[in-house]
Amino acid sequence: METYTALRHFADSWGLLGMVLFFIGAVIFAFRPGSRARADEAARIPLEDE
Repeated sequence: METYTALRHFADSWGLLGMVLFFIGAVIFAFRPGSRARADEAARIPLEDE
């Protein structure tokens, strides 16, 4: 089997699954309880004077 074909089969099966799991993890991380306060705090960083 050629390298390209092997990588193509891997990307079609496990690569897609990996990307879906990463996306679900990122959504859960963004919408977890308590993240709004931390996001608001990080959003104000450029506006603070030192």
